[in-house]
Amino acid sequence: MSVLEEMRIRSLGVIDDAVVELSPGFTAVTGETGAGKTMVVTSLGLLLGGRADPALVRVGAKAAVVEGRITVSEGDAAALRAEEAGAELDDGAVLISRTVSAEGRSRAHLGGRSVPVGVLTELADELVAVHGQTDQQGLLKPARQRGALDRYAGDGVEVPHAKYAAAYRRLRAVATEVEELTTRARERAQEADLLRFGLNEVAAVEPLPGEDVELAAEAERLGHAEALASAASLAHTALAGNPEDPESVDATTVVAAAGQALDGVRAHDPALAALADRVGEISILLADVSGELAGYADQLDADPVRLAVVEERRAALTALTRKYGEDIAAVLAWAQEGAGRLTELEGDDERIGELTAERDALRAELSVLGQALTDARTEAAARFADAVTEELASLAMPHARVSFAVRQTEAADEASGIDIGGRSVLYGPSGADEVELLLAPHPGAQPRPIAKGASGGELSRVMLAVEVVFAGSDPVPTYLFDEVDAGVGGKAAVEVGRRLAKLAKSAQVVVVTHLPQVAAFADRQLLVEKTVDGSVTRSGVTVLEGEDRVRELSRMLAGQEDSETARAHAEELLATARADG
Repeated sequence: MSVLEEMRIRSLGVIDDAVVELSPGFTAVTGETGAGKTMVVTSLGLLLGGRADPALVRVGAKAAVVEGRITVSEGDAAALRAEEAGAELDDGAVLISRTVSAEGRSRAHLGGRSVPVGVLTELADELVAVHGQTDQQGLLKPARQRGALDRYAGDGVEVPHAKYAAAYRRLRAVATEVEELTTRARERAQEADLLRFGLNEVAAVEPLPGEDVELAAEAERLGHAEALASAASLAHTALAGNPEDPESVDATTVVAAAGQALDGVRAHDPALAALADRVGEISILLADVSGELAGYADQLDADPVRLAVVEERRAALTALTRKYGEDIAAVLAWAQEGAGRLTELEGDDERIGELTAERDALRAELSVLGQALTDARTEAAARFADAVTEELASLAMPHARVSFAVRQTEAADEASGIDIGGRSVLYGPSGADEVELLLAPHPGAQPRPIAKGASGGELSRVMLAVEVVFAGSDPVPTYLFDEVDAGVGGKAAVEVGRRLAKLAKSAQVVVVTHLPQVAAFADRQLLVEKTVDGSVTRSGVTVLEGEDRVRELSRMLAGQEDSETARAHAEELLATARADG
């Protein structure tokens, strides 16, 4: 689980320079009115992408700086998003800083890297749910309310949702293919015509593999037949001699004479014998070449008719290579691919029919699965709402009632919707349902969205009740409540503290409070104090333990640290909290 370990705040509002050390469980921030407690909320808001207001910068300072250290678990969403942004983890923690200048400029750093402020906002969705008088996040977002309800419902929604999502993905793929095939009908017809024309041209010529290379060689030979015959004849005469000229000297005779001269003495020296052998090899090679030259000259055909036929054939092949490939091999490859593509195009009408039938079947299947998903959500919503309403009864809102509205939006026509409850409604990857949490604060009041149906203090308590019921299912690991105890006192305040402590068993909870009944349940209590010059310095945010914590709780109870009655009450509150823990 991710945990916000500490924050350092400099030159922000009344805070000059202070370090806020937080507990992994429940941390209560207390202090006199105006001491700067809410700057904790403001600082965390800045740290996680909140709006930069230059008015927050302490008078006389150039900039306000908030730095935080958050431990993250390897592989969780926050760690992955930080690494995507180029952040480096420091021993399992990520360092975040936000600077706001007096001129209004803002800079953000994550894990030692400068990042857009939007990256911090993305992290906020994974790390912290803020519930304050003016800043509500998390479950106030309708899209997240549906996700929260689904996670609360567990397998009851997860199983039909998984089936629905698989069918939805297939439907989108089929619908996309149908649309593409249908809208591109004209282009496909034109493509098919061009392919038929080209394939007919290739079929009419009937080229053979390698034919262009063979014909080019033959044309070259036929075009120079006389020169080739003359050269072969002259070479043959030079090697074998001219029978009409007995006096002529030829290579065969000369080499034979050399061989005879060496044969008479080769027995006397192995080196000379080796040379004699090589001369013998030359004599044999000359005889072979001479014979082949004679045959070449006799077989050479200088037929102009054949040359014309070859050139005509080459022209036909060249016409194909200009259009369909750099050589005949490429032309044949194009024809093979083109034939396959033409078969595919000619089968599109049949394919459209098959896909259309599959699309209609999938939409019918989605209607069934969507109805099952709606039914499961409706059942879970009733249980969730009853549990939250029960929590509110103990949080000084005994007459308030929470409910979920699970509804759908009607589609403009049947083709764009699925059937849910006999109506054609819009649908998406998570079903057809729109889920919204409603609150009726007192009997007779119409249920309204929780963001509009409650005052600031009531809203914080509603969100606390929701989070307590939802504890363990929501992935947000840290909750920050500001003035959750507004308008609460006595026994109800003790219940607020007790429920915050319950929530802190599965998440980190930070509460800014003025009620000792709430603070007593905290695992750690921080005191914010101003110095005589009206600022909060490094020593102005202290962790209270033992006697110091009793004194602060006494002050919160009676306004007097040394009141014996208040001290006794403070010790009783602490004892009650420890007994509950």
